[in-house]
Amino acid sequence: MKRKIAIVAGGDSSENPVSLRSAATILEYMDKDKYEPYILEIEGKNWQVHVSESISAPVDRNDFSFTWQGKKTVFDYAYIIIHGTPGENGVFEGYLRLMRIPFSTCDVLPSALTFNKFVLNKTMKSCKVNVADSRRLRKGDKVDPDKIISKVGLPCFIKPTDGGSSFGTTKVKTREQIIPAVEEAFKENSEIMIESFMQGIEVTNGYYKTRKHEVKLPVTEVVPKTDFFDYDAKYNGKVEEITPARIPDELRDRIQDLTAKIYDLLGCHGIIRNDYIITDGDKINLLEVNTTPGMTATSFIPQQIRAAGLNLTDVLTEIIEDSF
Repeated sequence: MKRKIAIVAGGDSSENPVSLRSAATILEYMDKDKYEPYILEIEGKNWQVHVSESISAPVDRNDFSFTWQGKKTVFDYAYIIIHGTPGENGVFEGYLRLMRIPFSTCDVLPSALTFNKFVLNKTMKSCKVNVADSRRLRKGDKVDPDKIISKVGLPCFIKPTDGGSSFGTTKVKTREQIIPAVEEAFKENSEIMIESFMQGIEVTNGYYKTRKHEVKLPVTEVVPKTDFFDYDAKYNGKVEEITPARIPDELRDRIQDLTAKIYDLLGCHGIIRNDYIITDGDKINLLEVNTTPGMTATSFIPQQIRAAGLNLTDVLTEIIEDSF
């Protein structure tokens, strides 16, 4: 009997449309001989299963099921592909834990920890991982541009602590840009961070581990055509993505080993993707840990899976079966 799989997408952040595109890729490549997959779209309290392209049915949150034409379907597993809240920050994972339903992503604590970029920054620094200097601001805090410059310098990045796809992120080059950038970041979240700029080569690296083995995916070099790797670069093609990255093998190995180390330090599960910037030729600095990385047709993880000679269908099957 086929397992019933909920591909959980959507969410309550600006990344909702990207998440739905990722879900379409997951649905396309999931093994239909083994599984009966459905896209389950979440937005606020509205949880709907896409029974077909034009028909949706409400989810019964009491047992994680839906009923259509008199037939009740209870999901056996959740493949979470929400980019942002509530799927990337541990909230939805908490619900699934209560329901005793296995899922594809990290557990509640590592999801919550990695989702808050400032907390992740401080945690990784305590583990001797190189990160940028950063400061945190909450709504209501006094914003002193001169103090900000003295702490992190210029240029710097001002962005929400929670979120992704570079929504609300500004590369600040002058004192006069600080206040508008802070206001823009606060539109996305009530807590923001100010982070020092690091000049170097940006790369990203995917990784996952099961009980049988680990998979270190190739490293991708990221060369934005914009001022930094913003939304246009990520989703509108204004970037050159080179897999494998044009870096020495020794540096590639160190990046892959660091991704694996961070995976274990945080207690991750499923596929993650870490973003780094290489400064001073060979210094690896962590930028971000993505616990529900993008899976659209142009996203890094599908690219890296192809470059590794792997099949996305097989990878999805391996991750799902590892949970049972």
